[in-house]
Amino acid sequence: MAPKRVIKGCGTLIQAMAQKDHPDTSGLVAAWGSGDPAALRDLIPLVYPELRRIARQHLRCWNGGQTFESAALANEVYLKLVRAGGIPCEGRIHFLALCSQMIRRILVDHGRRRASAKHGGREQNTPLDHLLVGTPAPGVDILALNEALERLSQIDSRKSRVVELRYFGGLTTIETAEALGISEETAKRDWRMAKAWLLQALTDQA
Repeated sequence: MAPKRVIKGCGTLIQAMAQKDHPDTSGLVAAWGSGDPAALRDLIPLVYPELRRIARQHLRCWNGGQTFESAALANEVYLKLVRAGGIPCEGRIHFLALCSQMIRRILVDHGRRRASAKHGGREQNTPLDHLLVGTPAPGVDILALNEALERLSQIDSRKSRVVELRYFGGLTTIETAEALGISEETAKRDWRMAKAWLLQALTDQA
C-alpha cells in the first residue's frame, strides 16, 4: 500500500488532470498498452469517473471493516498502472476490466493482511444479495468468496471472469460480453451457471 501522502498527492494530480480535454480513449488505451506513459496520463482523466464507480461497486461487496474509499482505490490502481508500464488492452472496456481485477486484488491482499494480523481471523460477511439472486444469503467473507472464485477459475476461467466483471466490476451483460469477446447470450448463461456453482461452493464452506 502506498503511503497516505502519496495517495493524496496522486488524487490531487488526477483531479487536476480531469479538467483537460482529451481525444477518445481507444487510441490512448492502445498507446499505453504499447508502453507510452504519456498516454496513461491522458487516459486516466477520461475513465476516472468509471474507475470510481467500479471501486464503489467493489466496496459495496466488501463488508469486512475496510478502511478504503473509492478515490483511494482508484488512485492505488493508477499507481499500479504506472508501475506496470503498459499492458495490452483491446479498448476501454478491456482497460476497465483490468482495473477492476486490480481493485479486487488490492482488497483481497488487504483482507489477507488483516486476517493475518488477527492470527487467523477472517474478514466478515460480504453480502451476496446481488450475486445469489433469489437465494437466502446470510453473507460470506471476502476471502471465502475469493477462494471460491479461484477454484472456479481453475475449472472454467471464463465463468470466473464473468462473475468478477459483473459482481465486482459492476459491468452490464453487454459490457461483460464485449470484454470477454463472447456473445451476450453466452455471458448470461455463464452468469447463471457461475452463480449456481458459487452458491454450492460457498454452502459447502459454511
